Amino acid sequence: MILIVDSGSTKSDWIAVDSNGNKLLEKMRTKGLNPAILPKKKLKKIIKSNSLLKEHKKSVTHVFFYGAGCGTVKPVALLKEVLEEVFVNAHVEVNEDTMAAIYSTINHDKEAAVVCILGTGSNCSYYDGEKLDQRVVSLGYSIMDDASGNYYGRQLIRDYYFNHMPEDIKIAIGSKFNMESDYIKYNLYKQPNPNAYLANFAEFMFLNKDSEYIVNLIKKGIRLFATNMIMQFKEELKTVPVHFAGSIAFFSQKEIKAVAQEMGFRVGNFERRPIEGLVSYHTKSL
Repeated sequence: MILIVDSGSTKSDWIAVDSNGNKLLEKMRTKGLNPAILPKKKLKKIIKSNSLLKEHKKSVTHVFFYGAGCGTVKPVALLKEVLEEVFVNAHVEVNEDTMAAIYSTINHDKEAAVVCILGTGSNCSYYDGEKLDQRVVSLGYSIMDDASGNYYGRQLIRDYYFNHMPEDIKIAIGSKFNMESDYIKYNLYKQPNPNAYLANFAEFMFLNKDSEYIVNLIKKGIRLFATNMIMQFKEELKTVPVHFAGSIAFFSQKEIKAVAQEMGFRVGNFERRPIEGLVSYHTKSL
């Protein structure tokens, strides 16, 4: 049994297939497994909380994991150790989520493209058809991650408290979320995964896109992301498309295309959940 995992900070999608790509179990979901944020004990607990994974763990021969927080050596080593301890008979590979986005959005194996992730977090890389080029080192959700779910959550909370949003939107967000200051501070400073907590607010945006305020908020984040991340590849953008993966990107296609026209880059493919495209990639290479 081969397990392919696509993990953000909020959630992880798991698919179990055989060597021909046939699905063996129903698609599974756990909480996000970000080794840059979560300790070993918590990572292992999340995996073991899924009954199907627990039941079939000894049957797993390969684990191909793609995740947020897997861009540096120490978090990768930590998560690899956890996965090897749970799936004792498996060959384990851990890669950053950028590679999942690349494999699921490019049109063929050797296509060169700028590939962006807009989900709970955000990232942008250039793939030349063989190698990955990242020119900005991410410092995480509290400083970077423009146009991500946690970015938009932070902006909505700020605008709510600074009275920078229309009254109808303020009433709507207050009826959907607990906006008490103590509750917000508790989730931001006392609970694990504050980035995932902030990203929970993103759904509200897409349910209220009839508001000019919301559309402008989405575009503002995308402009920041494009300026800071996409435009670092100015030369490459003359000849390659920009692909997007992640739920924020998927639901912001209209706004992304508008900003792309303003800033002069060509939009390619959108993939909400990269995991499906990973199945054919890995079963071909076994």
